[in-house]
Amino acid sequence: MLQIYNTLNRSKQTFTPLIPGRVKMYVCGMTVYDFCHIGHARVMIVFDMVARWLRASGYAVVYVRNITDIDDKIIQRAIENGEPIATLTQRFIDAMHVDSDALGLMRPDQEPRATAYIEQMQGMIGRLMEREIAYQAEDGDVNYAVRLFPGYGRLSGKSLDDLHAGERVAVGSGKRDPLDFVLWKSAKEDEPSDTRWNSPWGEGRPGWHIECSAMSCELLGQHFDIHGGGADLQFPHHENEIAQTEGALYGQERSDSDAPWVNYWMHNGHIRVNQEKMSKSLGNFFLIRDVLKLYDPEVIRFFMLRAHYRSPINYSDAQLDESRSGLVRLYTALAQANAITAPANQSPVVTEPWAERFNAAMDDDFNTPEAIAVLFDLATELNRKHAAGEQGSVNALADLMRRLAGVLGFLDRDPSAFLQGGHPDELGASAIEECIAARAQAKQSKAFAKADQIRADLLKQGVVLEDKPGGITEWRRA
Repeated sequence: MLQIYNTLNRSKQTFTPLIPGRVKMYVCGMTVYDFCHIGHARVMIVFDMVARWLRASGYAVVYVRNITDIDDKIIQRAIENGEPIATLTQRFIDAMHVDSDALGLMRPDQEPRATAYIEQMQGMIGRLMEREIAYQAEDGDVNYAVRLFPGYGRLSGKSLDDLHAGERVAVGSGKRDPLDFVLWKSAKEDEPSDTRWNSPWGEGRPGWHIECSAMSCELLGQHFDIHGGGADLQFPHHENEIAQTEGALYGQERSDSDAPWVNYWMHNGHIRVNQEKMSKSLGNFFLIRDVLKLYDPEVIRFFMLRAHYRSPINYSDAQLDESRSGLVRLYTALAQANAITAPANQSPVVTEPWAERFNAAMDDDFNTPEAIAVLFDLATELNRKHAAGEQGSVNALADLMRRLAGVLGFLDRDPSAFLQGGHPDELGASAIEECIAARAQAKQSKAFAKADQIRADLLKQGVVLEDKPGGITEWRRA
C-alpha cells in the first residue's frame, strides 16, 4: 500500500485518493523567461517518476503542471530585449519542451498557461473580496489579509508572530500588514500594454500565487489529491495558495472539519553546489542543455533518482560520473542476455522476490534509492547466472530488470548504444573500431606486444575491450 510523506502533517500517510482508482496531481512549473536549469530538471524528473509509479500501480492519473507566463521577471526581460512578452515566453516554453523531451520525460496531461486563466483568477479574487478576506489598497493593488485566515502557517510550520514576508512578496505602502500578499497588481503607467488586463479593480495583472489556485481548481476541481513542487515553494507560495483557495471556499470561518483543498503535499529537496542552494541569484546554476552536452540524459535522470526525492543533493561532475558508472554496471549485465528475452513468468521463482522488493520500495514514499538497489542486486545475480551458464535465468532476470527499471525511465535502450556513448571530447566510435581492427591485424601477425599496447592505450582513454568467442571484440566506455 502506497505511503506518501505529507508535508502538511510532517508524516507518512497511507495514500487514499478522493476517487478510487483515480489521482489528480498538480505541480508548480516554470516561470518562462530563461532556459531551464538543473534544479528545474529535478522537479520535472521527480514528478515524472511519481506519475509513472502511480500509473504502474493501476491509477488513472491526471497530471497538471502550470507555466507562469506573466511575472515581473518576464516583463523586465521582455523590456530589455525589446520584444513582446508572448514572443519571449513562447521561445522559452519551446526550449523547456526540448530539454524535457531530451531527458525522456512524459509531458504532463495539461500545461495551463497563466495568461489563459485570468478570468478564473479574477473570479477567485472576487470571492475573497466578498468574504472580506481581501481588500483593495490605496495604491490600487488587491491584497490578501493573512491574519484573517485561521491556520495560516500550518504547511510551513511557521507562526504568524515569527513570520516575515517572503523574498518574493514585496511589502507595499498600501498593505495593512507586512505579511499580506498581492492578489492583483495595479498597472503602472510605464508598463507595456501586454502586461495588463481589465478587472473590477482597474487595469492590472495577477499576483504570482493566485494563478496556481485558480488553474488547479479549474482543471482538477475544488479538492484534489496531490500538490507538488520544490522545497523552496513551501513558503510563501504554497502557504499562500492554501490561504487564498480555502479562504475562497470557506472564508474567515474555515474550521478543521472543512475538507482540505489538497490532501497530500509533496516537496522535492534542493540541489546544492558546494553545499549552497542552486539558484540564479547566486549564479551557481547549470542549464539543462549545457549539462546534456557532456552527459547522457539517462545519466542525469539516474543521478536525480539515486537520492530520495525529499533529500537535498549536491551537484558535481564527480556525482554525474559516478551515476554513469552505475548505469554502465547495469547495462553491462543486461548485455549478457539474448536479444529476445524470455517472458518473466517463465522463471517465477527467480523473478518474484525482486519485484516484491522493488514494489515495496516504491510504495514507501517513492524510495527510488532502494528500488535502484534492487536493480543492482538483480545485476549481480544476472552476472552469477551468466558465469554459471544458465542462459534461461539470465534472460528472465534481464527481462525483469528492464521492466522494473522502465518504471523509473531507465534501461530501455540496447546496451551497446549506451555503453558506447560518451562525452563529445572522447575518442569516437569510428576511431575505436579502427584501433580494434589494427589490434586484430597485429594478433593475426603474432605481434602480440603491439596488440596489448593498443588495448592498453584504449583503456587509458576510457575504452574497455572484451574479446568474445569467434574472434569478435566488443567495446564499451569505462
